[in-house]
Amino acid sequence: MSRRIAIVEDEPSIRANYAEALRRHGYEVVAYASRPEAIGAFRTRLPDLAVIDVGLGDEPDGGFTLCRELRAMSPTLPIIFLSARDSDFDIVAGLRIGADDYLTKDASLHQLTARIAALFRRSDLIAAPPSSEDALTRGDLVLDVKRLTARWKGAAVPLTLTEFWMVHSLARHPGHVKDRDALMRDANIVVDDSTITSHVKRIRRKFQAVDASFDHIATVYGMGYRWIEPGAA
Repeated sequence: MSRRIAIVEDEPSIRANYAEALRRHGYEVVAYASRPEAIGAFRTRLPDLAVIDVGLGDEPDGGFTLCRELRAMSPTLPIIFLSARDSDFDIVAGLRIGADDYLTKDASLHQLTARIAALFRRSDLIAAPPSSEDALTRGDLVLDVKRLTARWKGAAVPLTLTEFWMVHSLARHPGHVKDRDALMRDANIVVDDSTITSHVKRIRRKFQAVDASFDHIATVYGMGYRWIEPGAA
């Protein structure tokens, strides 16, 4: 069965071009011109992945609103922003509200399809994770690899796919420094350093939302990040 990708883009020619290109790669594509049209369809059936523009018609930030709505419907569904807006503010905002990736429209189709394929590879791990990796427990942290869920002190932490695999990468080997390249490999993403930094900041905020004293992800300046166990130096 082919993967179902939703494209939400208000410019007809751009929407048609991306839809046709993704169909040539074997994907089933549904395309929407507005946020209300898209969210109405999503309430009936969720796609396997969503590609969303930020500005949608008369809603300058309609894509951000749609991302929040879609993330509330599914904490793990892959979401990619594809927008002409390339400011750091917009990119960080997109990641903060739950997107897995953010590409600008000057990115090549090859880049887009590579990011889509990487997100689908991670989704596939849900179906058949290694039996020894069904759960990872580190103190108050419990990661369920089969369901891609995280709990801290018994409370659910709503991580996206990217965030989940970054936490998993760090927590598997407490105390070991993971550089940005290692985190990208483990999370199956290809992004720049600032995007990794934004993801880590967002992960910290989500854990701190359930435990204000959370401080188990340390920055090792010039090197990367590491997971700190209680009592560790």
